[in-house]
Amino acid sequence: MTTWWQSAVVYQVYPRSFADSDGNGVGDLRGVIDMLDYLSDTLGVDAIWLSPFYPSPMKDFGYDVSDFCDVDPIFGTLEDFDELLSSAHDRGLRIIIDLVPNHTSDRHPWFIESRSSRINPKRDWYVWRDPKEDGSPPNNWLSGFGGKAWRLDELTGQYYLHSFLVSQPDLNWRNPQVQEAMFDVVRFWLDRDVDGFRLDVAHLIMKDPELRDNPPAPFVDASFKALGEYDAQLHLYDKGHPDVHRVFRDLRAVVDSYPGDRFTVGEIHIFDFDEWAKYYGDDLDELHMPFNFSLIWAPWDAGRFRQLVEAVEASVPEGGWPNYVLGNHDERRLVGRYGADQARVAAMLLLTLRGTPTLYYGDELGLTNAEIPRDRQQDPWSLQEPTVESRDGCRTPMPWDGSPTAGFSPPGSAKPWLPIPDDHRQLNVDAQFENPRSMLHLYRRLLEFRRGSDVLRFGSYRSLRTAEGVFAYERTLGAERLVVALNFTEDERVVSTGPGEIEVSTDMDRDGPVQKRLILRSHEGVILRPA
Repeated sequence: MTTWWQSAVVYQVYPRSFADSDGNGVGDLRGVIDMLDYLSDTLGVDAIWLSPFYPSPMKDFGYDVSDFCDVDPIFGTLEDFDELLSSAHDRGLRIIIDLVPNHTSDRHPWFIESRSSRINPKRDWYVWRDPKEDGSPPNNWLSGFGGKAWRLDELTGQYYLHSFLVSQPDLNWRNPQVQEAMFDVVRFWLDRDVDGFRLDVAHLIMKDPELRDNPPAPFVDASFKALGEYDAQLHLYDKGHPDVHRVFRDLRAVVDSYPGDRFTVGEIHIFDFDEWAKYYGDDLDELHMPFNFSLIWAPWDAGRFRQLVEAVEASVPEGGWPNYVLGNHDERRLVGRYGADQARVAAMLLLTLRGTPTLYYGDELGLTNAEIPRDRQQDPWSLQEPTVESRDGCRTPMPWDGSPTAGFSPPGSAKPWLPIPDDHRQLNVDAQFENPRSMLHLYRRLLEFRRGSDVLRFGSYRSLRTAEGVFAYERTLGAERLVVALNFTEDERVVSTGPGEIEVSTDMDRDGPVQKRLILRSHEGVILRPA
């Protein structure tokens, strides 16, 4: 028996940047409501993942939550969210919301109480420790955003742990009251009928109870994203403690107590596939899926991509379901990493592999990674760590039309929170809709084909060995079979296929019969139906 999330294509909406309904320069929930027809009809996705919209000081643009059970006024109201949910469900769209379990804002009432004194009942809701004898932090842990992971609080003379910004104190999930409070947050949104949760930095919530120092890293793999000083440590103790699996089993029990196949997917930055796969649970009783980021940082190489996909297929437990993602709000856009032609091949790859794909808003337009002037940058990570590339480049406003505001805001609106690059304006939805070979139409065609193909949605996967520089695989369900051949190179490649029929080409200018071999053009992908 399959569930909706196994056959779904998920589309990530970054609300600040999707559509601004009130003209203040920041996207909002009513803007998302206005664009639901685009998502359901024009594009044809099945589920929307909404990045945080909760009340927040916006030090990290919503990932610093001050109230888990409301909507920040900049995005609208709780009534707007309910309308969004209802309108999406009317169109057959599911809604997945971001849950931020590891930390809160330092302005959350819980932390304000916790910080007020050492004897406050909520003191142990966060991770507080005495300084060492010399006054230094309790251990050598580092913040993912740079610097030490501890901040000395002058009022009470203790350090608190913050895995990210100083203004994002970590919750203490070893306190049963914290766990129950966060599960009540989950129940609040499930009661409103949300379809699932994406768990931010999910594996960080359980640390070593002894707070031992992290050892130095023996090496830094070039395939990992460079975080500077952070990569100099082997992060054994500040994340991923085995006790986290108990928490996820308990969370899953809460989610499963609701009808309608509610869904959980966790942000798990683990690149040991055996360890990563543990987050499905021994009996598939933890996360429905841990996000699979392996392809995001891989070099554009057919052999490497084949190797990673085979590793995922081998690691997913029996009965589990794989997933793939190539972009999100933290990474360079596809075109910025691979190039425009390669991004078309990447689109076919993402939508034809076995498993649940997640698309990032604007990738269906082929948006480039924007270069934002330093004086317009907003990303707190890069502003704190100048050597880190700003994430603003993948968060720019969605260009809907050719108007002065690109359709993101009403005419005469305030300046958008991030600038809209000129080349993004030219790649707007309206213009691409008029061009039958545009990136938008390629995504529409792939999504339409996938929707009508049980073999792509549910079939098995097997790699095919073929010409160098080509990643080819077959998808099979019963007697039905499809072959996907992706040319990762700029040169023509010949693939022996036997007779068949071209169903889709990323060039969108050919279909029809193939006799014995398929000639792939430079940076072309093809879906072939064997005779």
